[in-house]
Order: sequence, then C-alpha cells, then structure tokens
Amino acid sequence: MNDDTPDSMQELADVLQDVRRHLLWQEETAGRSILVDAKVAAELQQQRAAASSVRTMIARTKAPEPAAAPTPPRPPAESPSRDTLHAAMKQPLGAPRPLAAATPPPAAPRAAPAPAMLLDVPKSAPRYNGALPGVVEGERPTLDQVRRELGDCRRCKLCSGRKNIVFGSGNPRADLVFVGEGPGENEDLQGVPFVGAAGDLLTKMIGAMGFTRNDVYIANVVKCRPPGNRNPEPDEIAACEPFLRSQLLAIQPKVIVALGKFAAQTLLRDTTPITRMRGQWREYEGIQLMPTFHPAYLLRNSAEKRNAWADLQQVMKLFGKHPGSSA
Repeated sequence: MNDDTPDSMQELADVLQDVRRHLLWQEETAGRSILVDAKVAAELQQQRAAASSVRTMIARTKAPEPAAAPTPPRPPAESPSRDTLHAAMKQPLGAPRPLAAATPPPAAPRAAPAPAMLLDVPKSAPRYNGALPGVVEGERPTLDQVRRELGDCRRCKLCSGRKNIVFGSGNPRADLVFVGEGPGENEDLQGVPFVGAAGDLLTKMIGAMGFTRNDVYIANVVKCRPPGNRNPEPDEIAACEPFLRSQLLAIQPKVIVALGKFAAQTLLRDTTPITRMRGQWREYEGIQLMPTFHPAYLLRNSAEKRNAWADLQQVMKLFGKHPGSSA
C-alpha cells in the first residue's frame, strides 16, 4: 500500500475486521466450503489483498502469531445465500451466526389403519361372489345346485354332532325370505328350519303378515345345530355363509327379514347391536333387508313383541298389505 494516512489505516483495519469475522464464521460452520457468485468472489479477493497488506504493516511492529492448525477437510455442504453471508459478516464478533437451513428429513409414511373386525363374523369370512362349482360365473344358480354343492358338509366342527343338515324350506321363488341363526334340537331331528317353539311363533308372525310358510322361504346362517343351542362361532359362520349367500342369489327375493343379530350382522357386515339396528331398512346386494328380533328372543322377552310387530308391519306396507292382528 502507498497511502499510509490514518484514514487509510482505519479503512484497512475495518476490512481486516470483516475478513476476520468471515473466517471465524467459516470456523463456526465446521470449515465447510462456501460457493458464492463471481461478484462476491471478487469482493472477497479484494478484501484478502487488503488484509495481506495490513498484516505486512503490522508485522513490522509485532511478532508473527503462530499459524493455526489446519482444519481437516469435511464433506462439502450446501452454500448459504449471499444475503446470509453478508448478514453474518456484519454481526459483532461472538454473536451467533445464522447457518444455512438444513433440509428437513422426509416424513415417515403413515401406516394404513388396520381394518376393523366384526364381532361375530371373522375378517377372513369370504364375501360370496356368485361363483359356485358347476355354475357358469354370473349365472343364477338353483337351490338344487347349491344343495348338491353343500353335500354331506364337513367344512366345520358342527358336522360332528349333527343329525341332519337343515338347508332351508319354502318357495324357491319367494319374494320374502326369513333368515335365522341356526337349527335347534327339533330342527336337527327333522331337517327343517323353525319347527320348534320359536318356529311356531314365526309361523304365527308370517300368518299375521298375510303370508303362509309356503309363500316364503326360510333358512339359517349355519346349517347344522350348534351343541346345546349355543351361538354359532366365527369359523362356523365363515364356513357356512357362502351357502346362505348362494341361496339368496338363487331365490333373488324382494325383501329379506333378518331374525336376530347373527343373521343381520352376517349379511350386512355390521356389528351394530340388533336393539339399535332393528326397524330400520337396510340393503343387501340390492335387496331390501329388515332386521328384527329372533322369535326365540321374543319367547324370552315378550315385551319386545310389540317392536317386532312394528318391524314386520313395515315389510307388509312394502308389499301393499294391511296390518291384521299382532302375533
């Protein structure tokens, strides 16, 4: 430098201070390399030249400071912006320096919700799609074909204690189908659904609606009697359900009356209690479905007969029938 005036010396000292700030900022960022544009590079080059001259002048009066140990090379990182660099150089020494914003890690994929399992029908229970051995896909089977496919069924453990398979009975082209839970002792002995005490009550209910048992079709979710008339278990329902769905496909009724929670929950894939489900029209495969109480339940809870009769009256109205006396 040729100008050694006090003003020039102060200017050079200010430049050196800025350069020191920059170098300290580089040390604080772990020595990472900084990529800047051409204009900023030229400015830095001028500042380095000025700093070199000042250091030469200071060296004449002061002993040289020991060189700092070299910083080991680190992997290059994304450069800060030009505005960030200038802001850092203008901050007082010792003040925290802004660093380049780190790229946020990718969000972890959200796990899909586990499908809900029905209370009485297992998640693995097949949804019958109309395909029955011996029947062309999409073709309407007959009840005889469904019965032949059922055969001497050994698909679940109920086969070990039954006397007869209770397939179903009534009009094979009925507009109205009643679906119950499973055979009882009398049904198991005779091979016909609803012939015990609950069957007698159902017959009265059907008559009060203006039908006879020969007008309708009656079937159950499971075709073999559970021991001691216990509730059917999920694996038993899963094994037998495709045959019930095949029966409904063969008959193609206008209305289904689901008697009790097992019939309603199995056909609708709905765990809503029968006490809340009853009396409300639902739909099964395009067919109107009315859930109501099972006759066996009505025998134990006669106060609910009034509600069951109200449910059946809705079915009668759909068929254009006028209510008679209650069951």
